[in-house]
Amino acid sequence: MKEPTPKPSRRKTGPWVLPPPWLPAEWEMADYYSLKALQAGTATAEQQKRALKWIIVNACATYDLGWHPDGAHQATFAAGRRFPGLQIVTALNTNLSKLRNTENA
Repeated sequence: MKEPTPKPSRRKTGPWVLPPPWLPAEWEMADYYSLKALQAGTATAEQQKRALKWIIVNACATYDLGWHPDGAHQATFAAGRRFPGLQIVTALNTNLSKLRNTENA
């Protein structure tokens, strides 16, 4: 009697399978136009927001997990990719009035 072929593990086929963190970030043409306009100093308010969002969410993968299922070397790469995004988000969320008050004290 022939043995049934095992089903692939859901762990290897589910939506939680992460691509290698060194692959290029997902983008649309509007993202690149926004980045170019930001660089040139001609970006509209919407382009500035779009460019910053692309940097934080896609390029830096700030909100992705620092852990990676395929090993420590990929987790280390992902953590390095996230770090600039975390710094930008921290700066954006800093209460400047409180910061000024502690500086003057």
